[in-house]
Amino acid sequence: MTETAVGISAVERSAADAAGTKTGSKSEQAYAAVKARIVEGTYTPGYRLVLAKIAEDLGVSVVPVREAIRRLEAEGLVKFERNIGATVSGIDPTEYLYTMQTLSIIEGAATALSAPLIDSVAIARARAVNAEMRDCLEHFDPVRFTALNQDFHSVLFEHCPNPHILDLVHRGWNRLASIRASTFRFVPGRAHESVDEHEALLQLIESNADADTIEQAARRHRAATLDAYLSLAPAAVQAKTI
Repeated sequence: MTETAVGISAVERSAADAAGTKTGSKSEQAYAAVKARIVEGTYTPGYRLVLAKIAEDLGVSVVPVREAIRRLEAEGLVKFERNIGATVSGIDPTEYLYTMQTLSIIEGAATALSAPLIDSVAIARARAVNAEMRDCLEHFDPVRFTALNQDFHSVLFEHCPNPHILDLVHRGWNRLASIRASTFRFVPGRAHESVDEHEALLQLIESNADADTIEQAARRHRAATLDAYLSLAPAAVQAKTI
């Protein structure tokens, strides 16, 4: 893949500087900046990570950048290819499948357990986020839409009184971020349905629907996004659902 020169934005530099100040580590600055670019989609799958260029952008030496790249490799975000060097890893459809299947179960349970604890203020906050998502549909930005989607669901599951279930939900979302799976980039039509389903979930919670009804609705919502992606995924991945 042809390399494109992409600099580090002022916002990312500020975030990286803050991380570096907190930890006193130049490698932490590089790690924060490069990871942000990968997760946001600026560094796309296959993008070649030129250490010298990144070091120049961040105003550090190559050594801390190399350390950061190794850390990102351990997380699966970066891979090393012979005669090429460090490149951004591609999205693993199978990993996405397993992560979404797991999230549909644990996030559904977390949302159902949270429901009795979600007050009108939280409902209003979730509805406001969903309104932003609806506005985002006009000039669709899949990265922003995905970030707002996480904000919305966080309102619904963060009240979960079971810390073990909540920890599993957080791990699932973190895993999604690590594989950069913004499904809406591939199936933008699913975004319109997702916003409508969000409102339906809020109405169930407001009406004090029973836990099983809320859990099943949350699971169907997650499964519908997975199904939309699988409709475009390789046949080998689809076979794993059988």
